[in-house]
Amino acid sequence: MTAIAAAPVELEPQHAEIVSATLPLVGAHIDEITTEFYRRLFANHPELLRNLFNRGNQAQGAQQRALAASIATFAAHLVDPDLPHPAELLSRIGHKHASLGITADQYSIVHENLFAAIVTVLGADTVTDEVAAAWDRVYWIMAQTLIDIEHDLYAAAGVADGDVYRRARVASRVDDPSGAVLLTVRSTGGKFPEFLPGQYVSVGVTMPDGARQLRQYSLVNAPDTEQLTFAVKPVGEVSSWIAANVCVGDILDVTVPFGDLPAPSGGRPLVLVSAGIGITPMIGILEFLAANASDTSVQVLHADRSDRSHPLRERQCELMAQLTNGSLDIWYEDGLTGGHDSVHAGLLSLDGIELPATAEIYVCGNNGFVQAVRAQLLARGVPATRVHSELFSPNDWLLS
Repeated sequence: MTAIAAAPVELEPQHAEIVSATLPLVGAHIDEITTEFYRRLFANHPELLRNLFNRGNQAQGAQQRALAASIATFAAHLVDPDLPHPAELLSRIGHKHASLGITADQYSIVHENLFAAIVTVLGADTVTDEVAAAWDRVYWIMAQTLIDIEHDLYAAAGVADGDVYRRARVASRVDDPSGAVLLTVRSTGGKFPEFLPGQYVSVGVTMPDGARQLRQYSLVNAPDTEQLTFAVKPVGEVSSWIAANVCVGDILDVTVPFGDLPAPSGGRPLVLVSAGIGITPMIGILEFLAANASDTSVQVLHADRSDRSHPLRERQCELMAQLTNGSLDIWYEDGLTGGHDSVHAGLLSLDGIELPATAEIYVCGNNGFVQAVRAQLLARGVPATRVHSELFSPNDWLLS
């Protein structure tokens, strides 16, 4: 995880008092504010919706809720430092922003449209100069924190701020029996930076209507500077287009890798818990272990609808066979397909599963799955600091 100061810059007392007093009002109207914000932003800058923001998340309201919750979480901590520090939230946002090539100047665009939306929704009588100044301070403390995180990430990757896209040629395409598509790409202009297991790249494609849309995919190969391999589940506008159209020899825009899942280290036992396409960062971790630390204690728990929908199932079994101290348990919602002791019917449950007391636990899947697993772990007394989660949606605030 990116290093973040123990506490963000403090609000001045007069600003803290105003933010504390108005936080309930802002919170009660936050969905309206963010909806109005995005309406204004895309009206004033339509290129952002076409070329940067996920149109599917916008249509579903996911991006709006993510922004709203992130700002509210950050503001709440500023006025009450006893609340949990949002370092994990900020780190995840920073990595995702870096993977999209966000730069410092874009925060001013967000500021202009966000504060116009606040005034529109709450009214100029409510948003006095004093109120505006206090919330302006909240915004810029959060923005500067993210700008600093992203600058450090770019520097660590050896690139100028925002210069993350590389032209890459598709060297291999494998159609997995689950329906997922594995693409291996090689840069047309030099090597990729070395990446950590569990990291991801953004992939940009030009859609039939001319819009350039971006999606992020976890890397499933062992760390390699020559090539990157990622799995695409054909769900949603961009992923479905990639699965249907991309062939060997095609050129894609692919970013250098980012992502703040901590790399396995220190010889601690690992527990990898996944569902569906959430298996992909786990495969990346297993590839790393098979190549570098095959005696690591690894407990793999995976949930899927059936063996037919289980992505990268064969590769998962091959990698487990290369580990001298690994175990695999699988749950299939649609029922069993064979007499394997390690395959269970129904939904994944940690009941009866013994977990190493000092294990580092990685969880990846849809929102409901990740929250359910985290709740089970916390109920068993597993410290939150040893649970590392990845969400494939703009809902990082759900983990805060």
